[in-house]
Amino acid sequence: MKKTAIIYCEGNFGTMDGKTANGLIRNSKNYLIVGVIDSSKATLDSGEYLEGEKNNIPIFASLEQVIENVSPLPDLFIYGIAPAEAFLKKVERNIILKAMENGMDIINPLHEFFTQDEEFIEYAAQYGVTIHDVRKPQPNKDLHLFSGRILDITTPIIAVLGTDSAVGKRTTSVILEAALISMGFTVSFVATGQTGIIQGAKYGVAIDAIPLQFMIGEIENEIMKAYENERPDIIIVEGQGALSHPGYVSSCGILRGSRPGAVIIQHPPKRQQLGDFNFMKMPTIESEIELIERFSDTKVIAVTINHENMTDSEVHNVIVEYEDQLKIPTTDVLLHGCDKLITSILETFPELKKRNNPIEKVYVN
Repeated sequence: MKKTAIIYCEGNFGTMDGKTANGLIRNSKNYLIVGVIDSSKATLDSGEYLEGEKNNIPIFASLEQVIENVSPLPDLFIYGIAPAEAFLKKVERNIILKAMENGMDIINPLHEFFTQDEEFIEYAAQYGVTIHDVRKPQPNKDLHLFSGRILDITTPIIAVLGTDSAVGKRTTSVILEAALISMGFTVSFVATGQTGIIQGAKYGVAIDAIPLQFMIGEIENEIMKAYENERPDIIIVEGQGALSHPGYVSSCGILRGSRPGAVIIQHPPKRQQLGDFNFMKMPTIESEIELIERFSDTKVIAVTINHENMTDSEVHNVIVEYEDQLKIPTTDVLLHGCDKLITSILETFPELKKRNNPIEKVYVN
């Protein structure tokens, strides 16, 4: 049986900084989620709030309310916020200590490693709980440099990149993975961030915590493990940040390390400034596509929309506009599914039509 988990996301559930909690509510292979902590949305159903459809996972006002109302208590406490500063606030520290006192193991996705904190170490020993620092890399001696082995892979590799952080790259990747599997393909998903790893991705590494010298080699190594273990028909690689982003280099490492034969790019048309850098304007979808194709030997084969602050009619109009201007398929996978993406993938990699695919179908959206 899966271990049960409560997700802490105070004041941030459903927002950009709540992406870890949002992702786990949408998809959790490792844990059975029994609730979210966010006093600003207490008493609501997390699924209904996030996606308009009930999932019977409640939102609680506090950890104390969880302790009073959930029996047995959750096995794990997951810190579900991804703040730009990536460090704990004092009040959050006390909440985590309280979770330990009540026998909950801790899942920590921050850059601040709890296993190097004396007080957390003492509490873990005293109350018999474990701490997992998701972003904590292996010692440098165990990390990998780029080897070039990936150049010999013939399996199609598709990277899902974006124009900013927290635009839905991982969500699109996971939905696309499920859609391809439902068609009979063998798919390996390679996570590159903490949320995908917590969700239960079999292959992946939190690349933003790895020394730059090893980032590309670690991405290559995870893809090679997936390839050698699974011999998949398709490999999907989760993107991070954006290639144009002034504060992150993750997309550079992903393109170099994964050598994708195709890219799907996620974009929020209504977002005016970069999420964590609101003094910087968002790039255009056209400029990001041009940058990706100039930087790497690959082709952007589809655009996916993040519909934040958009009406359904606005999404429809943007899809029509982008397809007319960019001449590539455009969709919103949360609203319209992956049909257009799959059609574009099969056209880009025609050899896939011969592999383990029981469905002959023309997709329209």
